[in-house]
Amino acid sequence: MPPKILIVDDEPNIRTLLLQAFEDLATKGIDILETGEGIEAWRVIQAERPELIILDIMLPGMSGYEVCQRIKGDPELSKTYVIILTAKGQAADRKHSFEVGADEFILKPFDTMYLIRRVSEVLGIHTA
Repeated sequence: MPPKILIVDDEPNIRTLLLQAFEDLATKGIDILETGEGIEAWRVIQAERPELIILDIMLPGMSGYEVCQRIKGDPELSKTYVIILTAKGQAADRKHSFEVGADEFILKPFDTMYLIRRVSEVLGIHTA
């Protein structure tokens, strides 16, 4: 089964930007899933088992913190790599992200090329 990435952000423009940024990964066989809502994200995570999740904090239904905590608290999902991608840039937001188990914290606005490199590295994909 090909590796999967899940993009979780309530801003459609951010999801579109990330989908476009990851087009090259999609041509390498990576499945890219998306949702804009926390509860739906949890359902997708349970059903699809993505290897990597790009997760906003402020989401309708369930916060990114809650989603991350559920992922890291589930023995079958705990190795899932979670990148928090958020506009919440306070030190307390960063600290809380790592407390709930996030593997990485990236602040919006973000460097798209850096994010592509990080995702490729985490998934072990060579990009040109």
